[in-house]
Amino acid sequence: MGKVVTFGEIMLRLATPDYLRFAQSNTFSATYGGGEANVAVSLANYGIDVDFVTRLPQNDIAAACVAELRKHNVGTRNIVYGGERLGIYFLETGAVARPSKVVYDRAHSSISTIEKGMIDWEKVFDGATWFHWTGITPAISASAAEVCLEACRAANRLGITVSCDLNYRKNLWKYGKSASEVMPALVECCDIILGNEEDAEKVFGIKPEGFDVTATEGKVDSAAFRSVCEQLMTRFPRAKKVIITLRGSINANHNTWGGVLFDGATLFESPRYDITHIVDRVGGGDSFMGGLIYGLITYDSDQRALDFAVAASCLKHTIYGDFNMVSVSEVENLMKGDGSGRVSR
Repeated sequence: MGKVVTFGEIMLRLATPDYLRFAQSNTFSATYGGGEANVAVSLANYGIDVDFVTRLPQNDIAAACVAELRKHNVGTRNIVYGGERLGIYFLETGAVARPSKVVYDRAHSSISTIEKGMIDWEKVFDGATWFHWTGITPAISASAAEVCLEACRAANRLGITVSCDLNYRKNLWKYGKSASEVMPALVECCDIILGNEEDAEKVFGIKPEGFDVTATEGKVDSAAFRSVCEQLMTRFPRAKKVIITLRGSINANHNTWGGVLFDGATLFESPRYDITHIVDRVGGGDSFMGGLIYGLITYDSDQRALDFAVAASCLKHTIYGDFNMVSVSEVENLMKGDGSGRVSR
């Protein structure tokens, strides 16, 4: 089995402790995170050979970030250096009826000024069988979008499976082009497409009939998303599988969680988890993608791959930080129905 390559931005995460609001807190917990880096860490935890590619400044904070990735067995040898700074995001964790808040401080980050030709994709993809990116990367800047497309087309030429998480972030698309203008050329390169309940609508205007994410009270009708999957496959015929994560939000601490996978003929549905106490939901979608890539690589069953992804991301909701620090055996135990949380001795 070849290696997996992910490409995107990693940031310093500064989070208020103990559900405090920004205005209340005089300390921040410092960790690192970013969509594609989070996926890479998940895969490394599962024993997959994985490289994370990005652009970082040459300073001590970036060096600490790289050391953190290496600690989790993520390959960093293809990271390129230059630019001004590492991006930052601030997190205020919500509770009950108060939602979490994210404030970005990532303008002029090193990856935002990346340019085509800075990364030797032929070299990066040597020995690779899978390439993953998210919709966050082309939202950063026009040049980041161009490099992402450069990578996708190189992967296509080399016969490498390409996956994306649509990951629409309205607060990032600020450089004069919209997601609906930029994303189609990128998604056309993809074999596997992942989105949540809203991504396909926000980016491509594709939505399930009669669905309102704010009025589900934790109940999400998975069958309603078959049409979304079909429409995405019609628009992007290269896609072999479309996956939708299904989050029912009862409040900030209590969600239901599941997903569906469509292979062009069959709609596979996962078990639905009732997550009654969320420790940290940031990175939940990335943990799903990491589990999905592992499942599709490892298992010969789409149903099992989907179930692994949902169980892995269910566990992520119990773990602080962006990274999903779980093992294959822990995920498989949950898949078997062991969600008791009993002490393991």
